[in-house]
Formats: sequence, C-alpha cells, structure tokens
Amino acid sequence: MLDSQGFDLWAGDYDRTVAASDEEDAYPFAGYRRLMNLVYRTVMARGPGRVLDVGLGTGLLAARLYEAGFAVTGLDFSRDMLRRAQEKMPGARLMAWDFACGLPEALLGERFDVVVSTYALHHLTDPQKVALIPALLGLLRGDGLVLIGDVGFRDRDSLEACRRASGDLWDEEEHYMVFSELRAALAGVCAAAYQQVSHCAGLVSLRRDVEGEA
Repeated sequence: MLDSQGFDLWAGDYDRTVAASDEEDAYPFAGYRRLMNLVYRTVMARGPGRVLDVGLGTGLLAARLYEAGFAVTGLDFSRDMLRRAQEKMPGARLMAWDFACGLPEALLGERFDVVVSTYALHHLTDPQKVALIPALLGLLRGDGLVLIGDVGFRDRDSLEACRRASGDLWDEEEHYMVFSELRAALAGVCAAAYQQVSHCAGLVSLRRDVEGEA
C-alpha cells in the first residue's frame, strides 16, 4: 500500500494508470469510468449543493461536480494530488488530511448534501472503515447520502474469486470492501444498498435512519 509520498510520486501518472487498467477490464480498475459516471449521475440527480469528497485524488470526479455548480470540499493525504485538484477547482476548499485518523475538526458541525469517496477507503482496514462511516453520516443533512465507490464485492466468495483470477497482481496490503460484511457491521446505524459495476468494482450507498436493502 502506498503512503502519502508514494501517492505524491504517482500523482502525475495516476489518471493514465487508472485508464489503462479500466480499458483492459483488468483488476484493480476495471469498471472505473462506469463507476465514476454512476456516482456523478447519482449526485447530479440531487441537484447542486454541498459535497465532501474524501480521498479526492487529482479531483477527476470533484472537478465535474464543481463545474456543475456544487460547492466542493475535499480531503486527501497527498499534497501533490491536492495541488493538481486545486488547479482544476480554484474555488474549492481542499485540505491535506489522513482520513485514517478520522475527520479533521474543521469539518465537525458542518453539513453536506452528499459525501463521496471513490477508490480511497480500500486503504483503511475494515475496523477503520466502520469507525469512519458513522462520522461521515454525521455530516449529512437530513436526506443526505454517502456514496462509496471502490474496488469491492458483494460477498467474500466474490472477492476470493477475483483474488484467484488476479494471481500475482492482487495487492494483499489493500482492504477491499465486502458489502455483506460491511452491512452487518453497520446494522442499526444506517441503511445500506449495493450495486456491482464490474467484476472488481462496486458502489455502496448509505443513508441514515432508514431500513436498507441489498
């Protein structure tokens, strides 16, 4: 797993690396564009508002929302990626922050219409995910939505099948989403729904105070 310095070194080639993996329908970024477009359409359907992007990277998704009139706040631990994102969104509020440590105090008490995180939370262990998600839900306005798009699987068997098919390419240091396990860990906290986008990419949608469905 890369640290912040590793991501700084990767920042210039990151978008090209992702695109190549997606075009080849290869782990880990197969379905990347479909997933990002799904997140974008879901956010756009709610109308312009305030959006928080957790782990926004170079700002590929956030910049499209910014151009559509959303007020963007973003977190990432790579300062070089944040610099590239800021160039795309000069009026966005971007902060260097390691979200493995939770949320910065500056965000506590703020409210967002949507919180998005794409291809970022796989850097957190499952217990870290389960600790962070309630904090993200706490930033939502009443009918707000948390969208997590990432390398992910509906169940453990699906993950293991992808691991076997990927062979030596599989990254044992990452912590990929398994929706059935995440939903069980968050039972009673929020409603959770899941959509598989490719053999190794999925979208988790989370809301507060509502009965969820698979």
